[in-house]
Amino acid sequence: MIKVFNEVGTFQANSAAEAWCERHGISFGRSQGREPRGLLFGDFDIAKWRNLNAAERKALHGTMTGDGRNGPVTVNLKDDAVKLHRSELLL
Repeated sequence: MIKVFNEVGTFQANSAAEAWCERHGISFGRSQGREPRGLLFGDFDIAKWRNLNAAERKALHGTMTGDGRNGPVTVNLKDDAVKLHRSELLL
């Protein structure tokens, strides 16, 4: 599942993506420049991308990428995670 946020204004797309994740029960990792941010369904404290090892990155339910300052920002969730957590997505 891919959702793109194109809001205009400084950090507006990023804020919209974060708010969408929060509404759908998805935790997001801390910002680290232009690196991806990890996503997990549930309440988790996710480290910056550089501090996640290969196994932790593989276990993520998805990523948030893009230009956090100017947009767009893309939320990309793995298909198997979406199927497992469909009720939380309020589709």
